[in-house]
Amino acid sequence: MTEPIPLARLTTLQVGAAPARMVGARTRDEAVAALLDVWATGDEWFVLGGGSNLLAGDEPFDGTVIRMLMTGFELVDGAAQGHQRVRIEAGQNWDEFVAWAVRDGLAGVEAMSGIPGTAGAAPIQNVGAYGQEIDQTLVEVELIDEATGEVATVSAGELGLGPRTSDLKRHYGSEPRRSAVILSITLELARVGVGGFPLTDARIAKAIGVQAGAEVTLAGVRESVLAIRASKGMVLDPADDDTRSAGSFFNNPILSESAARALPAGCPRWPMEPEIEPVRVIPLEAFDGYVPPAPVTDARVKVSAAWLIENAGLHKGFRLGRSRASLSTKHTLALTNRGGADAWEVAQLARFVRTRVHAEFGIELQPEPVFVGVDL
Repeated sequence: MTEPIPLARLTTLQVGAAPARMVGARTRDEAVAALLDVWATGDEWFVLGGGSNLLAGDEPFDGTVIRMLMTGFELVDGAAQGHQRVRIEAGQNWDEFVAWAVRDGLAGVEAMSGIPGTAGAAPIQNVGAYGQEIDQTLVEVELIDEATGEVATVSAGELGLGPRTSDLKRHYGSEPRRSAVILSITLELARVGVGGFPLTDARIAKAIGVQAGAEVTLAGVRESVLAIRASKGMVLDPADDDTRSAGSFFNNPILSESAARALPAGCPRWPMEPEIEPVRVIPLEAFDGYVPPAPVTDARVKVSAAWLIENAGLHKGFRLGRSRASLSTKHTLALTNRGGADAWEVAQLARFVRTRVHAEFGIELQPEPVFVGVDL
């Protein structure tokens, strides 16, 4: 055990009281021991990485916070030709790892430059930006499962990865499908070198303002992404109040195609990948010549939460009265602490935003951060 530190000092929103108990795990073994101890006692608990996706309450959390402080990464075998696998400790600062990968000529994470937090948190919400997502390079994770108390290596395909979600994520108002803690992750990155290469990903090309197929460098992509994120207040900067946030506070809603059509034409929307029906096998002895038609499903469409907020009449920098919490002055999807705000003020603003969007469009925005001791 260590002396509990106020969560306001350990989170990017800079709100939250000190918990009743706190453990700093600097090695895999320390993390496993701390978790097994907490689970054995039945104490309330949660794991803290970089604190960039957490809204913690003003009242002390009556449980144990386990800080994942183990860092580092190593090259491992098993990659396909032209690729390299890297195993990363859960507490490793994500952007520091991305910077190293770019310097070493390894591609697959450069568009995720500037994302705050730790490597262990990346698969939990399937982080991504500008066309890249962690599930594109994630091979496996090492985790400890609460149900069994055992450490296991689990393939990426077993994690239920989806748009900003996984089976491990604790969504607001619900429990994760699988209660487990990631100890390390393994990525498989492409070896492209530090020189120029053709950028074939149209989404990244559009984001950084070049033509698909143009020659770029990993360092150039990283610099462009960091500049874009900084312009939106999405790169941590003590001198910029807009970066005192949890990033995008609400998920982009995923609607049926018919529901999306009901929105104004100006609302940005992106078709989702269709869900593929599993292969249907009919035993020969049971086949009567009739094949039932595949069920008709309404396609899914992702729409812009930022557009919904702005078009519900909430502008950049909006705040309630003299509240110390406001929407970012650069990006309406971020809720920011302008200095000295508490969790109640942030939650009050979030509630107001959700209410306005629902009243205007009939859509209830879902928060992206993890909430501890806070309700909307």
